[in-house]
Amino acid sequence: MKSTEWLTGGDTLWLTEALMDRGLTKRNLQTLVKSGQLVRLRRGCYMSARAWKKLSPSAGALRLIHAHRHATVATGSGSGTYSHTTAARGHGLYLWEVDSVIHLTQPSNISATSHASDVRNHQARLEPFEVTRRSNLRVTSLERTVVDCARILPFRQALIIAEHALHLGADSELIRKTIDRLAGYKGVARARNVFAHASALSESPGETLTWSFLRKMRLPMPVQQFTVPMHNGVHRLDFAWQGIKLALEFDGRTKYFDYAPTDEVLFRDGSLAVPPNPQKLPGGAGLPVRSGVPAPPGSFCPSAG
Repeated sequence: MKSTEWLTGGDTLWLTEALMDRGLTKRNLQTLVKSGQLVRLRRGCYMSARAWKKLSPSAGALRLIHAHRHATVATGSGSGTYSHTTAARGHGLYLWEVDSVIHLTQPSNISATSHASDVRNHQARLEPFEVTRRSNLRVTSLERTVVDCARILPFRQALIIAEHALHLGADSELIRKTIDRLAGYKGVARARNVFAHASALSESPGETLTWSFLRKMRLPMPVQQFTVPMHNGVHRLDFAWQGIKLALEFDGRTKYFDYAPTDEVLFRDGSLAVPPNPQKLPGGAGLPVRSGVPAPPGSFCPSAG
């Protein structure tokens, strides 16, 4: 077999037919896969193992979707719109503990035997405004994606997607109208519940899970993205109870790392920070509390934005 640097050195998706046109045989492909030079992303579609290993989990999941599109277009079976969590990946939304099943929405019912085992078909007629292109893929709109994900996912996973979409500018009124239009369909009541609890102010999955945790514990709800004037400028806190001068940060060290650890900045100025442990929060094991000192009168000011 001749040198395959042209094949293993880039990040191109290769179909079997294209590789055979380049002079490779199926046996050559099997050898390249076994030797760890190629990765078989799905039937008939390959990629350099070197390039594959460099991808983050989210980028790898998106690459698998492109491999599906690449393969189905080549065979003439490519139709439908990527939807649900697949569309969420196309939009770049945060996903937490979500599988890599590829979701397709089509107007007509397609037999399950016509799809690979990792593909789930949904029958629905999408409105023209519910279809767009993101990441070079035909996907459902941001608003439709939020609703569809909320219909099939557990509450916390769906809430992370919904809050990120709202933070990115998803039209909340359009989401509400979509839920109303789909009333009576499976999972719509769940979607309505997710949307009722979603906040556009959460800036990370950790903040979403913290917000959800506080609701579950039936604690007085804080103000999100609260600004506090400090000696070195104004800092924004994830959550704050202004009346009792108490603040809570999810993984706040990363937010202020370029200056000083969050607790050092806040405690120096007399504020109180209570950062939860991000490793424990998703499992619901509780919020470890660090001791602090109460903020002096007037330390908190309402956020302007």
